[in-house]
Amino acid sequence: METFIKISQFLLSLSLLIVLHEMGHFAPAKWFKTRVEKFYLFFDAWGKKLFSFTKGGTEYGIGWLPLGGYVKISGMVDESMDTEAMKGPAQPWEFRSKPAWQRLIIMVGGVTVNFVLGFLIFGFIFWHYGEVYVPNSELKYGATMDSVLLRQGLQQGDVVLSVGNTNFDRLDESGFMKAIALDNQHNVRVLRNGQEQTIVLSDDIASQITASGVQKKLLMTSRIPFYAEKLKKGDPAEKAGIQLGDRIVALNGQQTEFFDQFGPLARTMKGQQVTVTIERNGVRQDMALTLTKDGAIGVFPKPPSKILNVARQKYSIAEALPAGIERSVDFLKDQVKAFGQMFRGKISAKDNLGSLISIGNMFPPYWDWEIFWNITASLSIILAFMNLLPIPALDGGYVMFLIWEVVTGRRVSDAFMEKAVTVGFFLLLGLMVFALGLDLMRFVF
Repeated sequence: METFIKISQFLLSLSLLIVLHEMGHFAPAKWFKTRVEKFYLFFDAWGKKLFSFTKGGTEYGIGWLPLGGYVKISGMVDESMDTEAMKGPAQPWEFRSKPAWQRLIIMVGGVTVNFVLGFLIFGFIFWHYGEVYVPNSELKYGATMDSVLLRQGLQQGDVVLSVGNTNFDRLDESGFMKAIALDNQHNVRVLRNGQEQTIVLSDDIASQITASGVQKKLLMTSRIPFYAEKLKKGDPAEKAGIQLGDRIVALNGQQTEFFDQFGPLARTMKGQQVTVTIERNGVRQDMALTLTKDGAIGVFPKPPSKILNVARQKYSIAEALPAGIERSVDFLKDQVKAFGQMFRGKISAKDNLGSLISIGNMFPPYWDWEIFWNITASLSIILAFMNLLPIPALDGGYVMFLIWEVVTGRRVSDAFMEKAVTVGFFLLLGLMVFALGLDLMRFVF
């Protein structure tokens, strides 16, 4: 039943994103009087489909292969590889006969819809659900600080009370950044071990934070005990017998009662055999295991919302929409940074790439509409970003060639486009197979 619920959420989210993305291509194509031959949710591979009907010269349907969807636009070189249709002279209703600016609008329509959809969903989440935060009064273990703040004199467990003239009654990393970066404030008043202290940050603290590449939401977080919320299949913790709900309290005899203590210590012992002390039902026991080459054990911690008493901030619609845009932009920046780090080999592609199996596994085994819409908004932004990559067969590949045409006045030939799309298609297919293989290794073996 739990698997069915996860699959249902995944298919609902995927269907919504695909239909609206393809509508972003379909609507401008119709506005510019371009013939759209097919509009499909999922692929009708080998001509097989679950459902279809024709209206206004367009065949609408649902395919059997849930790997995406498509609109087939007359006179366009696409993944259907229908090269026969391109051999005749261009017709007025075909994509290739339209001005470059119209073709460009048609091609960016899908990603535009996905970006706007992500903004709106995040905005309406703020409006309907509000935003969860942790009041200072509930930070019983204080906050976890990023290393760039630790070098400035802050300590793990500190609670930020004010930055300059700005007082804080909650953990607020965005407000902290605004105070130091925009208001140029450097005096930070903290509560440390029951006593108030003032830390003076360096003048270049804002640039240090930016240069470090730390995500704003990870600059300071709620400090929490290290409880096992989820185990990574096949990793050292699962093999050693650590169970969900266990609290990890020591590593090789050194106290690591908080999550922020365990990670840095473990990374100094990468690949080594260690002893992890856990607490289960009030009883402590030692477990021997070998850390991964990255210094991990494969345990995801219980989130602060399940340990601390959290509150919710309500937003008016006028406040929610800008907050949704800000959340989307921050999320997009994080994805771009992660992609760049992966491209440069600084983070492992093997550990961070995934297929539809990974995406489906993001959804919980129960219905929670707040979680569903958060994941859907995130996927919408990711879908827009991935489709903008300058790879032939993706929207970004077409956009790249169209921008070239607009700037230079020289049009890329249909023959070249056919070859480029073919190469891009097999590149994407290879990437999908690779990602699927990684998922099978993670979730099956």
